[in-house]
Amino acid sequence: MADNPIKLSVVIITRNEERNIERCLQSVQDISDETVVVDSFSSDRTEEICSGYAVKFFKNEFKGHIEQKNYALSQAKYNHVLALDADESLSTKLIENLQKVKSNFSYDGYYLNRLTNYCGKWIRHSGWYPDRKLRLFDKSKGRWTGENPHDRFELFQDYKSSRLGGDLLHYSFYNIDQHLDTIKKFTTIAAEAKFRKESRASCFDLIIRPIWKFSRNYFFRLGFLDGYYGLVVCVLSSYATFIRYAKLKQLHKMSHLEKN
Repeated sequence: MADNPIKLSVVIITRNEERNIERCLQSVQDISDETVVVDSFSSDRTEEICSGYAVKFFKNEFKGHIEQKNYALSQAKYNHVLALDADESLSTKLIENLQKVKSNFSYDGYYLNRLTNYCGKWIRHSGWYPDRKLRLFDKSKGRWTGENPHDRFELFQDYKSSRLGGDLLHYSFYNIDQHLDTIKKFTTIAAEAKFRKESRASCFDLIIRPIWKFSRNYFFRLGFLDGYYGLVVCVLSSYATFIRYAKLKQLHKMSHLEKN
């Protein structure tokens, strides 16, 4: 393997990511043999910025995170893929380890530790770190799955994974309003996905789950060590859990009214 390093496709999906995409593209230049960007018809400068790099740029209608990421994989020339979001980049240590693993790809997939920057603060606790993601893999040995908007790559049965040192740097939210907007959007998507699967929201889901979410992240996962923004993250994570199930309950109530 050392004499025959693998070729690596870096695959990124975008929509209106002019604030983030250049940082992402710059970070992969030393490890990428091909960079694929699949854009869902951005109205900002995303495509213009990508045109300044050696990028294969595709446009595809967005039908869901899982669907878009599987489509993006289909556009990658090489089986070995590093899958990134536009608001992510690679730490120096992760770049070094990616260069090494290209010469010795011993597993079918590798988990990366994701470190999130929230309003300028690196969140190292609060249930957000290490946020392990399977992002480096042989695409022929798995697929994107999960429940929108929370996608995850899963290896097929009997394939083996390991972990790679270094951090995947995630620049999540630049202000609290941006976080609240995302909660509004993502809880709607999640509630609709659960509704289609005929899931229901119980009193446990509406009351106990949010309380437990905050307690676990703030106390047991040491969110208080992240200071003020640790508190904000834990409160809003709990709030998002409540809103998701409240919207699910509302969908069932509306459906019942329409039937009657």
